[in-house]
Amino acid sequence: MFRFPSIARSTALSRTVTTTLSLTLSAALAVAFAALPLPLRAQEDTGPLRIEITEGVTEPMPIAIAPFLNAGNGGDMVDRVQQVVTDDLTGTGLFRAIGPAAQIARPTGIDDPVAYEDWRAINAEALVIGDVAMADGMVTVRFRLFDVFSGRPLGDGMQFEATEQGWRRAAHKAADQIYSRLTGEDPYFDSRVAFVNETGPKDARRKRVGLMDYDGANQMWLTGDATLVLSPKLSRDGRRLLYTSYSSGSPRLMLMDVETVTEVEVPTDPGTMAFGPRFSPDGRWIIYSRAQGGDTDIWQMDPGTGAGRPLIAGPAIETAPSYSPDGTQIVFESDRSGTSQLYVTGADGSGEPLRISFGEGSYGAPAWSPKGDLIAFTRQDGDKFHIGVMRPDGSGEKTLTESFLDEGPTWAPNGRVVMFTRQTPGGNGVARLHSVDVTGRNMRPLDIQGAASDPDWGPLLP
Repeated sequence: MFRFPSIARSTALSRTVTTTLSLTLSAALAVAFAALPLPLRAQEDTGPLRIEITEGVTEPMPIAIAPFLNAGNGGDMVDRVQQVVTDDLTGTGLFRAIGPAAQIARPTGIDDPVAYEDWRAINAEALVIGDVAMADGMVTVRFRLFDVFSGRPLGDGMQFEATEQGWRRAAHKAADQIYSRLTGEDPYFDSRVAFVNETGPKDARRKRVGLMDYDGANQMWLTGDATLVLSPKLSRDGRRLLYTSYSSGSPRLMLMDVETVTEVEVPTDPGTMAFGPRFSPDGRWIIYSRAQGGDTDIWQMDPGTGAGRPLIAGPAIETAPSYSPDGTQIVFESDRSGTSQLYVTGADGSGEPLRISFGEGSYGAPAWSPKGDLIAFTRQDGDKFHIGVMRPDGSGEKTLTESFLDEGPTWAPNGRVVMFTRQTPGGNGVARLHSVDVTGRNMRPLDIQGAASDPDWGPLLP
């Protein structure tokens, strides 16, 4: 477990930057961490340094990341850790890293006095100094963060320890702390994504459920590709996984323990088809779509007993439910108005559902943000597909993407980045994962090998 110290914070930068914001597994992959304050003097707690996240577009904040130091037997691990930290920060679109070639100062130790004038000379607004050490199969990553313009540290230094196999988590944790101190936002780098890996020709795709770091590293496979699998969904604690399997020829719900990679079928009524499952925020319930005799309704089930009941039923096709983060409401897709639109209702199914989508085209695949402030969705308008967001009452609708086929949005743990599937056109079209920030800026493809679809972004790891 991480044990974060109380992080004292300095005054904000003298210049506000307005820009855009863009499981434990098996024992062999388990990572042990400890976060400890370095023996540094505390700073006056006068509020976090903030990058204001708005629709405005300016240059990313220039941040100098001094070459990480070898604090003992670090070897090439030093460069690898620094690269992950740099990639995490610059990948947000909020920061521009000033490379070593432009840096004047050359720190020799993490506790050295900082020559602020040398960093101001290269227009750095923030400075990171870090080091890496290895001993007894463990990697220790330390860092300090400085406000160059005001000439003071931004909070205490921190260190993170991990097994050698889990070094990337230590790097992500360090980057998460830097990101949070500079933005005031919750972190999201040390998280994982469940997804579907696709191989083979377009008309005979083979699919398997995988799990990977948020940036595409450390892929592992949770199912084989002998049968069709779709729509993996992680529980809020990341320990369980739901997905739809066609191993019996019709869609059935499967429940997996992620740590042991063992699975069981979720019991549903004979003669029905079950698909699109999600956990409730407290993990007590499964909500899913149930089709029988041409009618598709939304059901709720206790995964422990298999007891289920209809939540939203009627002659229309109702599907793709998603809970609000507090578990009190559900957003879902329905064609009760003649076209597929989004509706919100109570989590117990009571009350008349409120339609919240009114734009051109049809809406589907809603996903409620972990912050509760937005709902992401897929919208089809003519021959174009879009990923968009709106407030839970339907106001403030904003289109984030447009392409031949964008679908299936999922949220980063801090509710500031959306990941989705983008399919390229044609007989050789390929599905790839992309991400975009909530303002529609910083569109980025995920750097992974092979085709991939159906992402589900899990929680921040403990």
